[in-house]
Amino acid sequence: MIATSLRMRRHLRLGLLAAALFATAPVLAQNILIRNATVHTAGGQGTLRNSDVLVRNGVIQAVGSGLSAPAGVETVDAQGKPLTPAFFAGITEIGVEEVSGESATDDSSVSLSTLQPVRPEFDVTLAYNPDSVLIPVARVEGYGYTLLGASTGGSFVAGQGGILRLDGSADPIGPRALFVRLGSGASELSGKSRAAQWMLLDQLVAEARGRVPSDSPHALLTPAGRAVLARFLAGQGRIVVNVNRAADIRQLLRWAQKENVRVAISGGAEAWKLGAALAQAKVPVFVDGLADLPADFDQIGATLENAARLDAAGVSVGFSQSGDASHNARKLRQHAGNAVANGLPWEKGLAAMTRVPAQAFGVDDRIGTIAPGKQADLVLWTGDPLDVINTAQQLWLGGKAVPMRSRQTELRERYLRAEGSLPRAYGR
Repeated sequence: MIATSLRMRRHLRLGLLAAALFATAPVLAQNILIRNATVHTAGGQGTLRNSDVLVRNGVIQAVGSGLSAPAGVETVDAQGKPLTPAFFAGITEIGVEEVSGESATDDSSVSLSTLQPVRPEFDVTLAYNPDSVLIPVARVEGYGYTLLGASTGGSFVAGQGGILRLDGSADPIGPRALFVRLGSGASELSGKSRAAQWMLLDQLVAEARGRVPSDSPHALLTPAGRAVLARFLAGQGRIVVNVNRAADIRQLLRWAQKENVRVAISGGAEAWKLGAALAQAKVPVFVDGLADLPADFDQIGATLENAARLDAAGVSVGFSQSGDASHNARKLRQHAGNAVANGLPWEKGLAAMTRVPAQAFGVDDRIGTIAPGKQADLVLWTGDPLDVINTAQQLWLGGKAVPMRSRQTELRERYLRAEGSLPRAYGR
C-alpha cells in the first residue's frame, strides 16, 4: 500500500514537472519554408493565394510564389490552407492572474487607499509569469500576443501594462500603456460620481505638469507617479480607457484634445454613436463584439453592428472582451466572426485581430502582419480563422513551431485513456 502510494506521488510529480517544462519552454528561432498557403498578410499585400513564406532565424525573409528552400530549411506544405499572423488575445491579465477566485494568484491591481490611492507608476508587467498555465491555453488557439492590462483596484487610474508575446519571454515589447476606467463602473472609486472623474483627472494633469506643488497636502500623486503620468501626457504611450457610454466618450475626446494625449478605448459599447469624431481624433476602439444588450445604463445603445458602424466611419477597430478575458482569450475570434456576420468586412475582422492592435500599441514594426523583416509569428488554420468551426493547426512564434498542447489537452488525453494498473489520474 505504501509502495503504491509512493509510485502514485512519483507519477504525479513527474506529470506536473513535464507539464511545467512544456508550458514554459522558451520558443527559439527557426528556419522554415511554408509552401502553398493562402497567405492573409493583414498588410498592404492583402491575401496571396498559392504563396510561400520563407523564415530565416525567426524573421520573415520573403513572401511570394515558388520560393526555393535553402539547404537545411524545413519545408511545410500548407495545402492551400489559411496562414495568418499570430492573433491578438485582447486586453488580458494572462500571466498575472492564475486562478481568478484565489487572491494569492492575482497581481493585476493595486489598492493603497490609506496612502496615495492614485498610483500610475504601478506596472503590472513586473509580476508577469511566463510560466503561467494560461499561456499554452491561449497559444493552441492561435494567439501569439496580448496587451497585459492593469485592472482597477483602489483607483480608477489602474496603472501600466504592455504588450507580451506568448513565446516564453519574460519582458514586454513596445511602450507601456496606462489603464483608466471611466463611467459608472468607476464611480465608487471617484466619490460616487462620474463627474468627479474629470475633476480628479484635471488635478492629476496639473500635478504631473508641475502646476501643483509636490508637497501640497492635497496632492494625489507620488513623485514617481508624476513622472510616469508626465510621460503619457507627452505622448510616450497610449492611455487605454475602459468606457462605454457615448456621453462619457464625448467627454474623453474633449479631454484628450485639450491635453493633447493619445488614447484608445476599450469596451466602447456606444462608441458607434461618435464614429466620425473618433475617426477624426484617430482613436482606436477595442470593442466587445458580443455586446448587444443593455447590460447596464452605460450600454443602452449596445449593438452587434458596433464594429461595422465604427469601421464605416473610418475608426480603427479591434476586439477585447469583458469578463474573464484571461481564461477565455480563445473566444476572442468569435467576437471578430460575429462582427463580420454583422457587417464588418472580413479583411477588417482579420486586421482587428492582428495589425490594428500592433499599430495601436506601437509594436507593428515587429508583429501584426506577414511581411519581410517581421518576426515570424504565424498561424496555419484548418479553415477560415474567423469561423469557430475551424482551429489553429500550427502556431509558430519566432519561426519555432509551438507544441499544440496545453494543460487542458493533457488532462483530456489522460482521462480518455483506459485505466491501467494505476487510476487514470496518475497515468503518464
